[in-house]
Order: sequence, then C-alpha cells, then structure tokens
Amino acid sequence: MRAVLQRVTRASVTVGDRVVGSIGPGICVLVGISQDDTKDDMEYIARKVLGLRVFNKDLDMWKASVQDAQLEVLCVSQFTLYGKTTKGMKPDFHSAMKSDTSRQFFDDFVALLGPLVNDGPVTLQLDSRKFSYDAKDPEQAAKDAAKLATKEQRRSKFDKVIPPSA
Repeated sequence: MRAVLQRVTRASVTVGDRVVGSIGPGICVLVGISQDDTKDDMEYIARKVLGLRVFNKDLDMWKASVQDAQLEVLCVSQFTLYGKTTKGMKPDFHSAMKSDTSRQFFDDFVALLGPLVNDGPVTLQLDSRKFSYDAKDPEQAAKDAAKLATKEQRRSKFDKVIPPSA
C-alpha cells in the first residue's frame, strides 16, 4: 500500500461539477492499493498518516501530527501510484488492486482513520512494503541479486586494498 501525503490549508475533490469531499487545514492523502495488500498494510499506513509529525506546535517545526493538532484528513483513491513505466511508453497498472475489491479496502482504510476534527510544501510518500515489491517479480529479483553480488565483489576488493577501520 502506498500513500502520498500532503499538508494543506484546504483541499477538495470535484467530480464533474460536484464537490465530493473537502477539508480545511490538514492533510490530503493519495492512496494506492496493490493486489497483495493486507489489513497489516492498511493499519501501517493509517498509523503513519495519523502519527507523522508534519505540523508546527507553538514555534517548533515538525512537532505535531494531524491527530495532535486535531485537523482533518482527505483521502483520495489513486491506483496510478502503482503505475510502472519501465517498459515501453504505456503505464502498466497490473500491480494495483482491481476496482471491485479496492473500493471496500479503501473504505475500510478511511474508517480506520476515524473522525478527525497546503500550508506546505510538505509532501511525503509512504509505502507499507518499503523495498519488498520488486522481489515478487522473479526477473527483477534475479537482476537485483546480480547487482548486489557485483557490489559485494567490488567492496571486498576495496577492503583488501584499504582495510575497514574497526
């Protein structure tokens, strides 16, 4: 699960001519859900969204979370956070959860955030799996392993010339 979090003075989502969601000061969160995401991923991102200290408290910067400051959160489902652009010129969204299951997953995520009563430039990207996504693609995992082995070989040659300090 991925999220892009942006501190805002106000935000809204408009579909056609109709505003379907809006907030005052708080954070706007673009939420991407992958096929492999679980409740653990959902809970991790929810804790981060609510707990990240991106607001000022008194004169101290980065001291209050959206929950501490009792501000609002606007979540926007954004499957394009799982777009791959490494091959060809057309983005590949196969890693994103399909819309029939992602809708309920997204609703459950928003419910986890609970009711909360862009002064940015604060935009942060959160990823519940950190570096584990590439490992699921066997071809990419093999390439990563080869790169790591090459890096280790170079490092061991360098260590023979200049031994690491204790």
